Amino acid sequence: MPTVRDLARLIEAAAPLPYQESYDNAGLQCGDPNAEIQAVLVALDCTPAVVAEAVRRGCNVVLVHHPVVFRPLKRLTGANDVERTLIAALKNDVAIYAAHTNLDNVRGGVNDKLAQKLGLLNVKTLAPLSGILARLSTYVPDRPSDQKTGLADRVLQALYAAGAGQIGAYRDCSFQHTGTGSFTPDAGTRPAIGTPQQPEIVPERRLEVLLPLHRQAAVLQALRTAHPYEEVAYELVKLENQDQNIGAGAVGELPAALEPAAFRALLKERLNVPVVRYTAFERPIHRVAVCGGAGAFLIGNARAAGADAYVTGDVKYHEFFGAEGQLMLCDVGHFESEQYTNEVFWDLLTAGFGRTFAVLFAETPTNPVQYDC
Repeated sequence: MPTVRDLARLIEAAAPLPYQESYDNAGLQCGDPNAEIQAVLVALDCTPAVVAEAVRRGCNVVLVHHPVVFRPLKRLTGANDVERTLIAALKNDVAIYAAHTNLDNVRGGVNDKLAQKLGLLNVKTLAPLSGILARLSTYVPDRPSDQKTGLADRVLQALYAAGAGQIGAYRDCSFQHTGTGSFTPDAGTRPAIGTPQQPEIVPERRLEVLLPLHRQAAVLQALRTAHPYEEVAYELVKLENQDQNIGAGAVGELPAALEPAAFRALLKERLNVPVVRYTAFERPIHRVAVCGGAGAFLIGNARAAGADAYVTGDVKYHEFFGAEGQLMLCDVGHFESEQYTNEVFWDLLTAGFGRTFAVLFAETPTNPVQYDC
């Protein structure tokens, strides 16, 4: 049976922990990583009532979007909901795992699901992250005999398998050019080419690939394993390039433009919300930006992307002025903008584990905000 550790690996392959924001605490909140999974309960938040539901329905794992623990705990006495949740989980051998801003910042995550619910097309990342990529360059022998044995291809395939060579929707990407390498092996070495203490000049092929920085260790290990040289020469340079697949928010187009009132009606229907807080806007809505949760920090990005509407939650009074009449800023609520994260979890677990165990949607209400409409 899959274990909690296997679940963590699956989630983190889709939403790596290094992609979470600095304030976040995604990952395993409590529980035994080696415990076999009986069933998983998915929810937006974990509360004592959600843990009780998990126990009642035979689930020993609760998979949530929001972490239970954001700040270090000094004691566990049941003094608040966080402590009571953890105590209940520990008493009942229930593991709690959270995928938060790391799941916000990847394609196929929270924001893509929100865009899908609104029927957006041509969806792209609204605010791509920079500083998360590196360029690896290495040098492989390029003599006729080496070409026949496919040394360069062997190294490249190893790098690709370790997570390098991905550029947007393109994989197995590399740049190659030829040159001349020179070296003199010291005494006691066992060179793949040449003789110790004898100068050597070798035709070489320079290989260059991009890689996510969080895959650096795995990619370098793959390079050393696949490379024919005893001492592998390489360069690793951190880049400021944006990764178009990683970042906050999403932006796309409606199949057909809608009048502002009709668009707000669409929001209420598709997101099952009783009320939408919004800014005045008179032009038709075609290009739409979204960000699940508290997304006021992306209002400027939505304007710059040419969005006619920006859908998010938790917008404060003064932040509404940030629309500047250039778009309709729509606050549908924090919970409401992230509620379909459960479907993201279901998709990941069923694709990764099939029907090995049950994946259940929590029935316990966790939205702390109520509406009197």
